[in-house]
Order: sequence, then structure tokens, then C-alpha cells
Amino acid sequence: MTAAFPEWFYPGPAGGWTADMLDHLPPDAPRHVELIDGSLILMSPQTALHMLMLRLFEQALTPPDDLIVVREMTVTLGIRQRPQPDIMVVARSALTNLKTTSFSPEDVHLVVEVTSPESVERDRSTKPIKYSDAGIRYLWRVEQENGNPVVYTFELEPAVRAYVPTGIHRGRLKTGIGFEVDIDLDLGRFIGS
Repeated sequence: MTAAFPEWFYPGPAGGWTADMLDHLPPDAPRHVELIDGSLILMSPQTALHMLMLRLFEQALTPPDDLIVVREMTVTLGIRQRPQPDIMVVARSALTNLKTTSFSPEDVHLVVEVTSPESVERDRSTKPIKYSDAGIRYLWRVEQENGNPVVYTFELEPAVRAYVPTGIHRGRLKTGIGFEVDIDLDLGRFIGS
């Protein structure tokens, strides 16, 4: 089976897509699109794990008043880089109006990526390098292991601008990222029997 791409999508603009173009996609464009290396990446349908983890983080993360939790918005890392983390904790001052669609990396405190089968390589390799190069201090990656979430946490080591692991969390995510985090990762309470 082949899918026909809309005329605006393929082959795309000469020279590739740029970060500012994402705000001007046509109305029939998919809702969740990110830009990696000048290429548009369309998001696959989300799994229940993905949806529940986003809901859990939105509700359970309690940053100080100068920070706010946002979901499924982009961070502009450069002219051809505008990834869309699943969750971010950003400076409240960066949310300047209700038309905000993207944040600068210096305003991003934490990025969270919930992997899916099609995004594993990007979430494990490509995006962490781009986030660390941009100076984003904390990164969490969520994967599924034996039907349960596991959260890999990282902190930026500033001398080399690379992430170092700070933990692997199963069952409970307890860590400090400038504020204390203690989240029960058991998703069973959301699933009907």
C-alpha cells in the first residue's frame, strides 16, 4: 500500500524545511510534526503507554512557580532543528502569549521523550545529541519494559556538553532536577480489568 503525500509536503521547499515554516503549514497538515535536520517528521499514532505517561507527568510534575510543564510543543534548536519533545518543563517567562508554539533552548529546563517503535533511534541517539548541544540541562527517556514504563534520566555535563546517566527508574521515579520529583510509575491504576 502506498500513501499519496499532499503536494505541499513532497518534495518540499528547495533547500529543505526551516524552523519558521512549521508555523505556516497548511490546515490539512498533521497536528504533530517536528523538524530534524531540515526534514519533517510525522508522528505515528500514540500508544496507551505514551498517552498515560504524558498525562502522568503533566499531573505529577510540580515545578517551582518560575517553571511550567508543557506538552507536545517544540523547541527551536536552530534553523533546521525544531523537535517536539513529549513533555517539557520551561521557564514560565517564555510563555509570553497564547500563540506561543516553540521555545528557545535556554528556556527549557527538562525534555521528556516517550519512545515508540518508530522513534526509538531518534529518541535514543539523534535528539539527545541535539538537546545536549543546545545546553538543555535535563533529559528523560521513557521506554516500555515487560509491559511497564522505565524512565532513563540524564543530566548535562557542562564541560563536554553531553548527557550523563543519573538513573534508571522502574516503579517509581525519584530524582532531583532543581526541584524534587517523586512519581509512582505504576500505570495499572489507569487500565480497566
